[in-house]
Amino acid sequence: MTKILIVGGGYAGFTTARQLEKQLNPGEAQVTLVDPLPYMTYQPFLPEVIGGSIEARHAVVSHRRHLKRTRVITAEVTKIDHASKTATIQPKDADEYTLGYDIVVVTAGAVSRTFPIAGVADNAIGVKRVEEAIWIRDKIIDNFNRASTMAPGPERSRLLTFVVVGGGFAGIEAFAEMRSLATALLADYPSLQFDDVQFHLIEAAGRIMPEVSEETALWVIKNLAERGATVHLNTQCSSAVDGNVETSAGDVFPTDVLVWTAGQMANPFVKGFTDLPVNERGNLRTRADLRVEGDEGVVKDAWGAGDVAAVPDLSGGGVAGYCVPNAQHAVRQAAVLAENIVATLRGDTPTDYYHENLGAVAGLGMGVGAFQSGATGITGFPAWAMHRGYHGMAIPTIERKVRVFGDWAGQLALGRDFVSLPDVDEPKAFFERYAARPRPAAEAKPEPAAAK
Repeated sequence: MTKILIVGGGYAGFTTARQLEKQLNPGEAQVTLVDPLPYMTYQPFLPEVIGGSIEARHAVVSHRRHLKRTRVITAEVTKIDHASKTATIQPKDADEYTLGYDIVVVTAGAVSRTFPIAGVADNAIGVKRVEEAIWIRDKIIDNFNRASTMAPGPERSRLLTFVVVGGGFAGIEAFAEMRSLATALLADYPSLQFDDVQFHLIEAAGRIMPEVSEETALWVIKNLAERGATVHLNTQCSSAVDGNVETSAGDVFPTDVLVWTAGQMANPFVKGFTDLPVNERGNLRTRADLRVEGDEGVVKDAWGAGDVAAVPDLSGGGVAGYCVPNAQHAVRQAAVLAENIVATLRGDTPTDYYHENLGAVAGLGMGVGAFQSGATGITGFPAWAMHRGYHGMAIPTIERKVRVFGDWAGQLALGRDFVSLPDVDEPKAFFERYAARPRPAAEAKPEPAAAK
């Protein structure tokens, strides 16, 4: 039986496994998916997790619940030796071991791209994983709780200042949802005023959201300004030491929440720990049919898709000739990839991936959105409704769709849930505080001196 190994359980890897389950005949192949996390994260919903519109667990999809014929291994692949067709598997709490395969599918995704700026590694957080979104949401709410008990001053100002670096889709959506959450919170904190809360987005380029027209991008900046959020264009973050964000324009923003969304890069694992060909940016080199390709041609039995791969965009709408790394391409590439693997197993010819961009849509907080398709730009409530409709249908599995739409219906009827769990990282602290402990053994009493 052919052994297929999928490295990475994100959108591309998860979708590939689901499609293979549907298309492979029983006994035709054994599919194994390896990922350090037991779930797939639907990243377009992370801003709404931050804003409190979607329950965090509903933005992820369980591997084991929805992959019934796939062998799921919750561990990290630390090395791929395609020459010997083996992968090194490192579980969290066990010894590493070697796993053999016949076909490898690399869908290891992307990570946040940062620069060696002082303080960023220690003080910033990304928006690539659901745990990061949860932290940002809880931190905003917790800062409101703390600031509401303080007199006006530098410390209160620091707690109520929030900074995002990066004006792409991920950054703008996170920034807008953070501002939306903060505005909604003010109703429950009468000691805090609208002007007490400061939001700053830092973007090195001269515009935001390159996927939309300049007119739409300017509308977004104006809308954010009306909501009390400032976008700093042509500005770089030069330092973040001790939470003091310094910019190239000379501004300093002391903050307790610094969110970094200034780009992403292919998972460095592919370049550093495999013998598969990569390009100058560290992306896996693939053909349009999603087979891995080196200088001497196709690498037999190696495939790639999603954010980790440099997939040619045959529609001509990509960047530098390649598909942009987003969920829209990842899920469609995965479907073609699965079809091509099945085709080659049965002696047929793989087909090229071709997809014309349907447009870009962003949610910018409750009731506000932006949409762009060609020269057509839509903003405001209609675009927000389009955002929810598209992504509500795009998240995999009926079970997750029901939960997400249920979250939205609950929010509409009951409002946002403003409860944070600030002590979740130390769940035993409360129990340990009051738990009885054995008394220390009494010190031995000195024996009386002998009588003279």
